[in-house]
Order: sequence, then C-alpha cells, then structure tokens
Amino acid sequence: METLEDRSRMAKISLPGEIIEEILFRLPVKSILRFKSVSKPWLSRISDPSFTKLHLTRASAAHRIALFISAYDDSTRKRHLLSAAHDGGPVTHLMTLDDACSTDITEAEHLNGLVLFTCMKPYSDYDHAQVFVLNPSTHSIFKLSYPDFLINGKGRVRYSFAFNECTNEHKILMMRKLSEPKKTEIMIFSLSNYSWRKISPAAVEHPVGCLPGHLTLTRGSVCVDSVVHSTMLSSSSLNILRFDLRTEKLSIFSTPIVPRNQCILKINGRVGVVCHDHLVESNKMHMWILYDYETSVWVQEFIRFPESLIKLTGPILFPLEVNMYEIIFSTSKVSGNVMSVPIYNLKRRCFKSLEFTLGHQFPCPKTMKLNQIKYYVESMVPL
Repeated sequence: METLEDRSRMAKISLPGEIIEEILFRLPVKSILRFKSVSKPWLSRISDPSFTKLHLTRASAAHRIALFISAYDDSTRKRHLLSAAHDGGPVTHLMTLDDACSTDITEAEHLNGLVLFTCMKPYSDYDHAQVFVLNPSTHSIFKLSYPDFLINGKGRVRYSFAFNECTNEHKILMMRKLSEPKKTEIMIFSLSNYSWRKISPAAVEHPVGCLPGHLTLTRGSVCVDSVVHSTMLSSSSLNILRFDLRTEKLSIFSTPIVPRNQCILKINGRVGVVCHDHLVESNKMHMWILYDYETSVWVQEFIRFPESLIKLTGPILFPLEVNMYEIIFSTSKVSGNVMSVPIYNLKRRCFKSLEFTLGHQFPCPKTMKLNQIKYYVESMVPL
C-alpha cells in the first residue's frame, strides 16, 4: 500500500537535465507540449530555441514524419486541411476554408516541419490568394498578409517556401510578373520578424538572355541548399530558374529535359523533375535528378505504371510528393470512409496503396477529392 511518505520520497527524485531531454526528444510533439505545464523549469527548457532546434535535428535523423493533406468536398463546397500518420490511418482536422471552389489552384510546400499552403482562384486577381503557414504538429496556423507597397496592376504570382541555412530563417519568396509595365517584382517575407521586404530592382540581376518581365512563372518550386528552384519553359528544352537567398540573385541553367507536362520535386535532398508522358500510350513517366549543379549532371530514371492502375485511375497521374524512396500520386479512390492513394517505391519499383480513414465530419466521403499531400517532419518550430 503506497503511503503519502512514499509519494513524497518519489517526488524528490530528480533526473539529470541531459536524461530528461533525451526522454523528451523521443516523444511525439503533442506529448512534449503537455509537459510545459509540469513546472516553470520544464516550461523554460521546452520553450528554449536550442531545444526546438535539437528536437528538429533528432526528428529528422529518426525520420519521424507525418502527412499534410488538402482535400475538397464537393457536397459542402469546402476545402479541408488535414494531417495523418505517415503510414495512413485516421485523419486529424486542422482547418476548413469555406470560400472554396473545386477549380481552385492549390500548392503546398514544406520545410523543417512547417507547411506553406496557397489557394487561389483561377483567372482572377492573383493578389487575392489565400496563403497560410502551418505547423501541423502543434496545430499552429498563420495567415500571410499581402504586401501593401506593391504597385497597382494585375500579374501572375508565385509563392515559394524557402529556408536560409546561413541565417537559420524561414522565408516566403513572392514573385509577381506584370504585363503593364513589363517587369518582375520580387518580395521576401521573413518568419523571423513577420514583415515583407521588397528586393530592389537594382539588386536583382536578371539572368543572361532573360529580360525583365519575361520570366515565365510555372507552378511549384523546391528549396535546396538555400536556393529556390523552379522550372522555366522554352520551345525545345526545360530551364531551371534559381534564386539564391544568400546573394538574392537570379540565375538560369539549362537541362537536357524536353518539356512534357513536368513538375519539380525535391528527391532525397536533390532537385528532381518528373515529366508526364501520355500514360495510355507509354505506361511510363520520366524522372530526372540533379546530382551536380556545377557540372550539370542529371540522372534519368523511369516509372512504369501497370495497366490495371491506369484503367482504375485514368491517364492523368500527378506526382505530389517524394519521401526517401516513395512517390505519392495525386489520384485517390474512396470506398466507404476510406481514401486510398497510390505510392511508388523507387527501390522496389512497385506500387502500393496508402489508406486514410475519414472522420465523422465528412458525411459524404465519396465527394472528397484529394488536392495536395505532403510529408513533413514532426517539429516544434513556432509561428
């Protein structure tokens, strides 16, 4: 029988700080946040930026990942932002966008446990985009404001998520291409001070052969080694547009890739481009991975699709995300309250199905359409 004296003696037992931290690093973020209420020393320890940084390093090394999901419900005309375990299972609701449309253009990019989600109406003023930064692990959400110092005029806008490894800063790069006057504006939003900064036109050196206002902004970008990469189209080849956060300069380098409905992805820490062929004709996709930027060394691989999968999903399959050696594709199939998503394993060269269980907040699961799905590392990075 435990007595009050026993409890008092146990309460006096203390562990070294290093052991406590080692235990905390092995716990899910949700559990760690609960321990903030144990005592003021624990609150101070867990809230320390060095603890957050080391936790992220440990989580990345241990590959503790989860999934961010964007899905549109045709029956309610609402867009839902969700999270789920990396191997599927029940989804967790993060937030709902009421003013949504099935034709909305959505983008999602992730860095260090944070997700940049963009939703904009097609054929409308691009400055009316809804842009959010989320930490799905802590359920923290921040809505990005539009910079009020931009000149008037309509133009195509692209938002890119970036991380400057030299300054340890998360940033959002906004590029706006104006038709009148012909120019390209570049703005940077820092998550360190929550403010916009316009890059001076004099500081932005346009690449050779690319006049101001003639940059072709395509969907999607990836940040590798403090450099934001995106694709540029030409008639015969695909070029990569680079914006270096350290020097704040643009550059372009050519690729051996022939444009075929391409998308840019980060593949095992490298820049990758996946090109879509007509799957009905060839049953395959071309995948290019940049191994060396200085010497422009690209390695090409193929993804072959079984005819049964193409018949089931149709000829349009877009790769949404790469995690280590697995590629998640955009198509989804709903049976009951279970949503299935195809995944391709690059090592085993075969497909498998990832299944998510939709909750009670989705009374008509069959009307749910998957738009985005991204891996993210469990992180305590604050917003």
